[in-house]
Amino acid sequence: MKNVLALSLLLPVLALAEAAPKKKAAASMPEGFHELQIGEAAPDFELIGIDEEKHRLKDYADAELLMIAFLSNHCPTSQAVEGRIKKLVKDFKGRGLRVVAINPNDPAALRPDELGYSKYNDSFPEMKRHAKEQDFNFPYLFDGETQKTALAYGCLATPHVMIFNKERRLRYQGRLDDSRYADESTVTSPDARNAIEALLAGNPVPVAVTKPHGCSTKWLGKRDVVTADNDKWEKGEVVVELIDAKGIAALRRNDTAKVRLFNVWATWCGPCVKEFPELVATSRKFGLRDFEFISISMDDPAMIADVKAFLEKHNAIVPEKLKPGLKEEGRKGNAYVFNEANTDALVQALDPEWPGPIPHTLVVAPGGEVIYRHNGIVDGDELRGKILEFMGRFYRPEK
Repeated sequence: MKNVLALSLLLPVLALAEAAPKKKAAASMPEGFHELQIGEAAPDFELIGIDEEKHRLKDYADAELLMIAFLSNHCPTSQAVEGRIKKLVKDFKGRGLRVVAINPNDPAALRPDELGYSKYNDSFPEMKRHAKEQDFNFPYLFDGETQKTALAYGCLATPHVMIFNKERRLRYQGRLDDSRYADESTVTSPDARNAIEALLAGNPVPVAVTKPHGCSTKWLGKRDVVTADNDKWEKGEVVVELIDAKGIAALRRNDTAKVRLFNVWATWCGPCVKEFPELVATSRKFGLRDFEFISISMDDPAMIADVKAFLEKHNAIVPEKLKPGLKEEGRKGNAYVFNEANTDALVQALDPEWPGPIPHTLVVAPGGEVIYRHNGIVDGDELRGKILEFMGRFYRPEK
């Protein structure tokens, strides 16, 4: 009798213990977040697609299986799986599978440095451009304005995949597969594909729940984080040092793992002033990657205080990721004033192909290979596109 009583007292405690992790996870999510469970019905939705048409759950009623894939423009993991999702659509064409992608993110909840793997933010117009460039062969819908669908489905990240049977009951949810890389040869567990094959064959799903991996959903409430990040940049201090041709040559060799963007400018140069915001935007965009913006002023060294004031006004501060590396190199910052009379020495040290006028921009890879050079005002999109082309849209396995 004592054992029965003890067990009856223990069972509620065990039940609470099992429920605790789910409650804790839900507590960190926005109000209305529902973690969809296996067997639950697919929540209805009405979302605008990149085709400018409204899409509803019932529009896909004829499909044997419906895969909802929460994707985004900006996330490297999401971008990495795009090719495999397109392949799924092709491989299962005519076999009853429909795939619908939904972007759950609020574009205003993304910091600039969270866009370092993508040309685009997660806005609806940019979804159109991204999908066209990547040749999506499935609908791509936008939920970032209200996020009602992401909340109803319990979208934790991009990518997050959910597969529903003919009755639109959830039969699989989690990752697409076990690789965060674009190379399909790195996949060892194609979980979503296995689930689709099993369901179409009338068999149980081998593994019904896995953990999605990728970039967390950018909820509307994260806008405060973006505001705080902007405030930090606006209040940041810039350290400016004098540098000679020898010092510039050492930086130009780039004996680091970073891509380096050099810009030669002056406070009295109108085109330099005009283009500077694009350079700072580039620095912020790649602030979480191995990237560094180095400015070299041609102002009179006696005007170093004016250079500092200009750079701080334009928020040309050093991203936090770079600071430990700068310390190891014995550098205080990434802003310099050239302190020699002979500018030919600067040209030879930085870029012998530089015709002489400023502004002049040079981007070099680790080891010093030139990725991009331009004399005159840069086109910011072109500059960032060249850098992204070299650095890549997604993670790469170590060689």
